[in-house]
Amino acid sequence: MSACVPTRTSDSPHTERVHPPHSPPRAPHRRFRVAGADVSASIAVFLIALPLSLGIALATGAPLQAGLVAAAVGGLVAGRLGGSPLQVSGPAAGLTVVTADLIHRYGWRTTCAITVLAGLVQLGLGCLRVARSALAVSPAIVHGMLAGIGVTIAVAQMHIVLGGSPQSAVLDNLRSLPAQLADLHPAAVAVSALTLILLLLWPRLPGRTGRLLRKVPAALVAVTGATATSVFAGLTQPRVELPSWSSHALAGLPEGPVLGLVAAVLTVTLVCSVQSLLGAVAVDKLIAARPGLTAQVSRSDLDRELLGQGATNVVSGALGGLPVAGVAVRSAANVQAGAVSRNSTMLHGVLVVVAALLMVPVLELIPLASLAALVMAVGIQMVSLHHIRTVTRHREVPVYAITTLGVVFLGVLEGVTLGIAVAVAVSMHRLARTRITHDEKEGVHHVHVRGQLTFLAVPRLSRALHHVPHGSCVVVELDGSFMDHAAYETLQDWQRTHTAQGGSVELTGRRATTETDAGTSTGIGTSSGSGSEGVVPASSTVQTVIPVNGTADSPLAGCRCRPWTPWRNHQCDAPPPEAPHGGPAAEHRAGPPNDPSDAEPDGRTSAVLPQVAESAVASGPARPAAASALTGPTEPSERVKPTEQTDTTHTTGPGERTESRGATSVAAATGSGPSGRQLVRGISAFQRNTAPLVRGELARLAREGQQPSQLFLTCADSRLVTSMITSSGPGDLFVVRNVGNLVPPPGEESGDDSVAAAIEYAVDVLKVRSITVCGHSGCGAMQALFDAEPGGTQTPLKRWLRHGLSSLERMADPGRPWARLAGRAAADAVEQLCLTNVVEQLDHLRAYASVSRALRAGELELHGMYFHVGEAQAYLLSEAGEGRGEVFDHVGVADLSA
Repeated sequence: MSACVPTRTSDSPHTERVHPPHSPPRAPHRRFRVAGADVSASIAVFLIALPLSLGIALATGAPLQAGLVAAAVGGLVAGRLGGSPLQVSGPAAGLTVVTADLIHRYGWRTTCAITVLAGLVQLGLGCLRVARSALAVSPAIVHGMLAGIGVTIAVAQMHIVLGGSPQSAVLDNLRSLPAQLADLHPAAVAVSALTLILLLLWPRLPGRTGRLLRKVPAALVAVTGATATSVFAGLTQPRVELPSWSSHALAGLPEGPVLGLVAAVLTVTLVCSVQSLLGAVAVDKLIAARPGLTAQVSRSDLDRELLGQGATNVVSGALGGLPVAGVAVRSAANVQAGAVSRNSTMLHGVLVVVAALLMVPVLELIPLASLAALVMAVGIQMVSLHHIRTVTRHREVPVYAITTLGVVFLGVLEGVTLGIAVAVAVSMHRLARTRITHDEKEGVHHVHVRGQLTFLAVPRLSRALHHVPHGSCVVVELDGSFMDHAAYETLQDWQRTHTAQGGSVELTGRRATTETDAGTSTGIGTSSGSGSEGVVPASSTVQTVIPVNGTADSPLAGCRCRPWTPWRNHQCDAPPPEAPHGGPAAEHRAGPPNDPSDAEPDGRTSAVLPQVAESAVASGPARPAAASALTGPTEPSERVKPTEQTDTTHTTGPGERTESRGATSVAAATGSGPSGRQLVRGISAFQRNTAPLVRGELARLAREGQQPSQLFLTCADSRLVTSMITSSGPGDLFVVRNVGNLVPPPGEESGDDSVAAAIEYAVDVLKVRSITVCGHSGCGAMQALFDAEPGGTQTPLKRWLRHGLSSLERMADPGRPWARLAGRAAADAVEQLCLTNVVEQLDHLRAYASVSRALRAGELELHGMYFHVGEAQAYLLSEAGEGRGEVFDHVGVADLSA
């Protein structure tokens, strides 16, 4: 046989190594490796999970080994199969009340069977991919459920802390608490008190030594300290009893009424699923707070997480373990300990197995009172003041309170059902509640409608409109997001009547009408073909429309940019296609109707409604809200009339111009090029959205004159939005911008007096209290200054940048320490020049006579600032010791709240 003829694969003794032609060879077998960070994180989680698992098992009345089984299975099975890589699952405090009630009613073996059935239901729900729908439960209900469970746990464990035994119901525990207080057991109280003291004080150890000691979990320290004290003091009290694993009870066939068992399975499924899914979302937020970890760990797959939790509960219940759910405390510890993969969760499960098999004599030294105090502290922490403040801010206190009380006095399922009912009632109340006010300002009548405009509000709306005099100018502001047919017809009929009697009507909303709702000359934001047969959103701008140039179609309705969301430099905007005769096309969309940038994480496209700001200017830039339309004359002699608006708007962001969908052919008449149309759209956005919010504040500033407190001198770079990074509004800052944030030294005869004039005006006339020189990263002026060659043609840019030459000389001077950022060195020479330039320009400022005089009098302060654009991080120049150079300190949230 010729050597060129390949042999048959069946003749080869190594058939498994043959791969198809033209395919790459198989990758070599990789050894299983575990990162060191995962090992250390698993140890930290294990040290927290061990005492908590025993304590939760004690609180439920289950065999203490059941807590260890649940912790081990949660680590191994959920860690391997779950959709949240860094979430740690195990016996959760949120399941304590449910499990204790099931054990009391049906016994331990049936409770294990219920856990298995609940896991099967979770597997079914995961296959149906309904995990995300669980997030639709109101946070007030979830927080109320956890608070109710926490109260129940704390009251029950109080009896064990005092040396007694808890009852099965909360009311019974409360009634017997006075008798228990009268019959204290000193040993149990002493051990419990020591446990609580260590839990409270250990995280607050001061100094560098305390920082090192705090790496050991407080729960482990508390239980270990209490156990050691109890053993060395020879205290006689109940301790942990772990029977032989050979006698461990496994799941049995469920016994009991069918309806009761079904309700029990649904309750366990609900609590386990909601707690696990919300925990996965919380873990994603913790991961997002660590930028280096985001690239290594993927976002949680909620459907896979539900499948993993279902499989875990099936295994845990079958092996005689407690129900399992994602646990917030252990998950947070896992992320904070530096875990980078699911290996840390699985290793923690392995460590629990090792401890359960080899550490039984040590575990049996733990006093039950210490575990009870630990679980009681966990229960108290479940009543979170932060959650209470949150639901108070969102006006959902009734939902939270009813859910909490229902869980405490009736049970988890009953309390959650009550909470859902109250949440629905509150939502219906808000939907039906509409506030309608009428007032007159400077001869213009304003009718303001807050809330949804339905048929229930029509009588009050008609009454308010009836009080408007005939022939007057009226502005009707609709702040809701929905208008039904009855309200629509009422407004339309009244508008026609009022206009016929010589009055003028402007109806505005929180956003302009959509393209399908283009108005007619007397309509209210609906298509002339549809008449009044449809329900229209009240958020649409409702106006008298006068088409310009004979068309109501907008050639500019293409941008889908959102107001004050991550800016994209209007990449969705493109020049409109040319019509056959060279003019702009009658209709143009720059981007697809469903822009991928508008997609939610689940792939759905969302429409964002700009929210109405409650005040004109508080401490930041005004948010988009209802405003009047872009106006423009149709004829030279005609009075300015409002024109049609067609869709949402976008306000100015860093590095971009303002843009909005909705300027009609006025835009084409104003500017023929894309930039001209963009300018008109931006002005239209301001007039419609922002002007009504700031009009009152600007009117006050117009009367009183400008009284800024700061002169802010910064670069002309388009990415620096001074009002945004300083949280300031109109009248707060006197801003001077130039290329490179340069301050020419006084006396320069070069035609650069504009900066000097602004400084003199700000200090001597406006009496500002501070002057800030702000540099920034990636400054093109500093790059040009650094790269400039001596000599050559003196262009205007080179002549201006000569005021920065002293910054170059300062940086090159070996006798002067470099300005630096706190915590890190400058990234490169250009960033070093940016920092040095801020310091140098402050020296130039001090040379001005007006500035020097105000500094001596204590009437003025100078500040240096550096803004890193890519990190959105501000640094302030602080006072440094002799020889240390100037230091720009990091400005964080704590600094802003002080």
